[in-house]
Amino acid sequence: MHFIPVLYRSIISLGTLFLVAKMIGKKQVSQFSLFDYVISISIGNFAAEMTINIDSPELDGILAVIIFGLIAYAVSIMTIHSVRLRKFFMGKPTLIIDNGEFIKDNMKKNHLDIDNLLEEARIKGFFDISEIQYGVLEANGEMSFLAFPEYRTVTPKLMNIKTKKELLNGNVIVDGKIIKENLKGLGKDIDWLKHKIKKYKLSDIILATLNANGDLNIYVDKHLKSPKILE
Repeated sequence: MHFIPVLYRSIISLGTLFLVAKMIGKKQVSQFSLFDYVISISIGNFAAEMTINIDSPELDGILAVIIFGLIAYAVSIMTIHSVRLRKFFMGKPTLIIDNGEFIKDNMKKNHLDIDNLLEEARIKGFFDISEIQYGVLEANGEMSFLAFPEYRTVTPKLMNIKTKKELLNGNVIVDGKIIKENLKGLGKDIDWLKHKIKKYKLSDIILATLNANGDLNIYVDKHLKSPKILE
């Protein structure tokens, strides 16, 4: 039976991939550069081969995954300190729309057709292309757009409205469990929290957040059945 060897190799493969992923960092797939994409595909292939091909030594697969992971890590460190290397490995942004006009040569160089561009614009909330002043194809393949001033979202600054400084909230209760570190970091203790939540059962609190001003927001399980509108 091949079940036991495959199970054993799968656990080793998954563990190795997890450690390498932790070493490389927290980039999402949507943030991958071309180099990141090539590295991730290669590592995935090595891991799959190590798992399924029981005739090959698992140490070879582990070594290949680690080597590629170390290369990716080394490149990420080098690109932090060198603009030239960053442009080489990660690419650079390309201007696609300049003051409302398309730059066709840049579209051709990046294999971007008008349908792709319109789709990206709609995804970003621009259903009328004439509203876009600048469009930039980022190094990771994502499109960024800047609307003409008359189409931009109104902000308090544009309206000369003074605003209060907002403070980050810390989670002090998650799924009925008190997060002591966050509570302590915000200058409160468990007795203070218990006094604030005394009318609730701790087990019924899904989430409680606290900011530096001492504002506590509590989200409780109301035991209500939600309408099945997403099935």
